[in-house]
Amino acid sequence: MELTESHTLPVPQQRAWEALNDTAILKACIPGCESIEADGKNAYAVALTASVGPVKARFKGRMQLADIDAPNSYTIVFEGQGGAAGFGKGDAHVKLEPAGDESTTLTYTANAQVGGKLAQIGSRLVDGAARKIAAEFFKRFGEQLGGGAAQEPAQEDAGAANAEADTQAASEGEGEGEGAEDQQKRKRSWTAWISKF
Repeated sequence: MELTESHTLPVPQQRAWEALNDTAILKACIPGCESIEADGKNAYAVALTASVGPVKARFKGRMQLADIDAPNSYTIVFEGQGGAAGFGKGDAHVKLEPAGDESTTLTYTANAQVGGKLAQIGSRLVDGAARKIAAEFFKRFGEQLGGGAAQEPAQEDAGAANAEADTQAASEGEGEGEGAEDQQKRKRSWTAWISKF
């Protein structure tokens, strides 16, 4: 499986680099992550729970950073065991480039192999799960960096933006007449909810 994506982060390159090397931020951003602990120089022991199609398992593994070129790029080499569910291993090359004074483009190419039950459920399900996990990671990562969700993919952010606008409109409308104002708020909330689907 190979996965290549780019995301725009709402912070300068140095700040993005520091966040990518902050285990507390990474733990908060990786879906299902239970722990990330130092395990040697530029290496970490990781425990997480993940679902891939019908297979849900707790994985324990190791992540090693290689080819480090701060604050521009590094390669993550990873391997993990999920007991009866199987195993996963591979690498991801992560590259940061400035996209203006206050934003950074993060591009990564990940290659992974799976075995055991994970390999039996089919590459389409595995690829889909990997993309979903990556999308959730970057959404959380953008929020941790203080700029809301990462700028791309823009499609998924539309519902969140509408919901945020509704919250702001609701707080601005407090203290004013109820009746029609309340109906307008409900209509906006309903629109935001519908737009997520």
